[in-house]
Amino acid sequence: MKKLVKLYKLWSGFEPDNVEKLAGAGSNREYYRLTDAHGLSVIGVIGTSRDEDHAFVYLANHFTLRKLPVPKILAVSDDELRYIQSDLGSNSLFDAIRGGREAGGRYNKNEKQLLVNTIRELPNIQIRGARGLEWQNCYPQPEFNADSVLFDLNYFKYCFLKATEIDFHELKLEANFRMFAKDLTSEASESFLYRDFQARNIMLDFKGNPYFIDFQGGREGPYYYDLASFLWQASAKYPFKLRRELVYEYYDSLKNYTEVPSVRHFVDRLSQFVLFRTLQVLGAYGFRGYFERKKHFIDSIPPAMDNLRELLKLGNVFPYTYLMDLLKRLTELPQFTHIEETAINRADGYKTSDSKVYESHPQDGPATYSKYDDNGPLVVNVYSFSYRKGIPEDDSGNGGGYVFDCRSTHNPGRYEPYKKLTGLDEPVIRFLEDDGEILTFLDSIYRLAEHHVSRYIQRGFTNLMFSFGCTGGQHRSVYCAQHLAEHIHDKFGLEVHVTHREQDINQILEAK
Repeated sequence: MKKLVKLYKLWSGFEPDNVEKLAGAGSNREYYRLTDAHGLSVIGVIGTSRDEDHAFVYLANHFTLRKLPVPKILAVSDDELRYIQSDLGSNSLFDAIRGGREAGGRYNKNEKQLLVNTIRELPNIQIRGARGLEWQNCYPQPEFNADSVLFDLNYFKYCFLKATEIDFHELKLEANFRMFAKDLTSEASESFLYRDFQARNIMLDFKGNPYFIDFQGGREGPYYYDLASFLWQASAKYPFKLRRELVYEYYDSLKNYTEVPSVRHFVDRLSQFVLFRTLQVLGAYGFRGYFERKKHFIDSIPPAMDNLRELLKLGNVFPYTYLMDLLKRLTELPQFTHIEETAINRADGYKTSDSKVYESHPQDGPATYSKYDDNGPLVVNVYSFSYRKGIPEDDSGNGGGYVFDCRSTHNPGRYEPYKKLTGLDEPVIRFLEDDGEILTFLDSIYRLAEHHVSRYIQRGFTNLMFSFGCTGGQHRSVYCAQHLAEHIHDKFGLEVHVTHREQDINQILEAK
């Protein structure tokens, strides 16, 4: 402590007027708030690991140069065991959203906005923060690799799985672990993996803008990890709808910093990291709960198991047959039986937008589920047709989809030069676009279709159908169907089947 005060005096020129020890975090570091006679404060840190302190100081200085929202390093001792950083206040995101968390995930509008602000800022430190970063300064290792994955998976095996006394085949499980580790590290990463990205490590200024702390365990790695770590933290109890919204907020923000994969690829990769992170935290909960007997970690196991149950519904995403079967058996153990909790009213009186519109009755019986749910991937079918010959039938069993009437727009088929052409031919395209009606018509359809496609992807549906009709199924409907198909294919990377029925033209736009 005396050495920290001495460091403060060397930096400021005078001793602090007040020294306040702050509540401990999850490490052995000690934190103090040092305040001068004018009420200006800084944070002093006493560490036990020179390498860990060096990593934080280096990363903080690097991020400051990149103008990222992190604490500024003001002074460092010669042995790097003590340092002084700017004071970001005492308002953490964890405390700011306490009401929604304690109400079982019933977050109000203001809390949701804080989460949106945070998740949209994450790509900034992940992508911009990685530029020019010298990874050898990271601690305890410079990169996310197969060895670190296997370490965490075996942590889950020995500290959680074995503690349940469930039977399993060691060699088969290890084989799936190795396959899993290979998949998780299969894509090159040029981003900063925060690793401990959670609400406790986010500080908020008076406007609600997020600032990042405790990133000393960061390394080079995939950006999916931090998103999974944040949104699937068991104790946060983020409802499915909110979690989904935040995933897409992150995806939209990521586009500002780097080239992004297709939505389908992104979601599939994210699902793998969610599974990995879930197993990782179960290993930690097992050790801290079952072996160290800490109640907080034992209480965190049921929501983590609920996360695992949700993941098992995406079984087709994970090619690890033995592991997935074992996890299914794990969730069925009596000690992990899911208990449905009633919604808790918020203690602060805030109302939330989510409400149970319909109260079930025992005579209703169980809810039914569509056979088209959770199967994915989505294939979009787009048709052009003539109303004279009827609306196209839906062979998927879905009962059909959107049907748009193009007959309100200017018809090039009334003019002799275009009668033998179709909406795929340049003269017809030029006629329609110069007139402009068709563009206004399609603009509204694009917005509607984008929303519908996004929801179908999220729900794991397999088929979606759009049909455009006109008088003869030759000009306007063909133009609209082709342009919508290409628009969906370009934006979402999905497999799109285009059928110009009256022209006997079939085309498949392959998934990206």
